[in-house]
Amino acid sequence: MNQLPAKIVALLLLAGAMYGFNWIFFFEAINYTTVPIATLCYYMQPALVILLSPLFLPEKLTRGKIVVLCLTTTGMVLVSGITETESMDINQLKGVIFGLSAGLLYALNAIINKRISQIDTYHKTFIQLSGAVLILIPYLSITDGWRPLPTDFYTILAVLVLGIVYTGIAFALYFSSMKNLSAPSVALCGYIDPISALFLSALILGESLSVTGILGAVLIIGTAIISEIKKV
Repeated sequence: MNQLPAKIVALLLLAGAMYGFNWIFFFEAINYTTVPIATLCYYMQPALVILLSPLFLPEKLTRGKIVVLCLTTTGMVLVSGITETESMDINQLKGVIFGLSAGLLYALNAIINKRISQIDTYHKTFIQLSGAVLILIPYLSITDGWRPLPTDFYTILAVLVLGIVYTGIAFALYFSSMKNLSAPSVALCGYIDPISALFLSALILGESLSVTGILGAVLIIGTAIISEIKKV
């Protein structure tokens, strides 16, 4: 592949920086609220992609997409717990804001990647993960300090698996999918993630959603599945 134009490299690094802040905001959300609430607020991203795509991509904001946006937003409100108390706990509110901020950055990243979908998948993966690293290293050094690297075999193996399989390969597959799918379709497929998070957080961490929260989760996930099947 020929050398990429500097403008494209800069755009990919910006997209990677968005991923870095995306991860930071998501994990901050988990610190302030439960995993289900943080994850499902984070996965408002498809609604944000649908809303923002017409501004940056040749995609129309149809009536069906507006309905999807309204339903998923309603589901997010139910999941966040705002409707269950007269005054929302400040930490929970911070968690919701961090989760939504992470979702917004993810949505912007998806739009950028759709605009430059002709670039080789592996180049896109490498450059964007490099951009994310440039954000994460200063953040971790400030918040957690510099610690000695782990030396035991299982910790090193776990880090390698997380880095290579669940980050490198996963991102390569994600970027390659953008060549054949619209930005909203790619984002909607991501709802597999929060479904897994709901089950695993309940099973491993003992966390659970209220009845209202469960209704919100069903509304978000159900709307995403139906809209993808019907291609609204």
